[in-house]
Amino acid sequence: MNWEDECYLLSKRKFRENANIINVFSKNRGKVSGVVYGGNSRKIKNYLQISNKLYINHNAKNENRLGYFKTELVKPVSPLYFNDKERSSALLSISSILNMLLPESQPNQNIYESFEEFLNSIKLDNWVILYVFLELRLIKDLGYDPNLNQFKKNKSENELQKIKIDTFTYDVPLYLIQNRIPDNLSKNLIKASLNFTRNIIQNRFFLPNNLPFPKSRILLESYYS
Repeated sequence: MNWEDECYLLSKRKFRENANIINVFSKNRGKVSGVVYGGNSRKIKNYLQISNKLYINHNAKNENRLGYFKTELVKPVSPLYFNDKERSSALLSISSILNMLLPESQPNQNIYESFEEFLNSIKLDNWVILYVFLELRLIKDLGYDPNLNQFKKNKSENELQKIKIDTFTYDVPLYLIQNRIPDNLSKNLIKASLNFTRNIIQNRFFLPNNLPFPKSRILLESYYS
């Protein structure tokens, strides 16, 4: 089974002496795993970095066996932020969440486009709030809508509103209910925003399936404590 596609690297692990098994999020095939021979060579290793955009050629004998990838770098993403601990943590965080929650070989154009839009916007000053909105869109695209627009919107955007969603109570920043980018950002507001989306993701997807929560996501939140 042969096909080609653009994709983003979600994870990699060493396989034998000079190969890697990688998971990619491809535009038309969804999350796919495959072996990259020579993945530990200097040339390939340098661009097999989490969240980098790649072009892959996939080859497999049948759909039930692990295939093989030939890879090319399309666009570096993570190397641009190796000296930025917050942005690096965000890239590792969202890549890990997608790697753990996306089903195998099921394309999702909405999630792919949202992810790509964020990667193209991470250089902006308000990138961390865009990250929060990315997680909210991901929650909806994975099948759970917290319906924040049902709650009152008549308070200051810097306040928190305590709301109950299903059996859980959350402190939600008002700008998320208003669905708008806040004019003023503070560490407390960013922390509350990340805390809210993390709790929803944990309660709806990770805890029910007994999945370990990504350490990179916890680290990202800790930078705003």
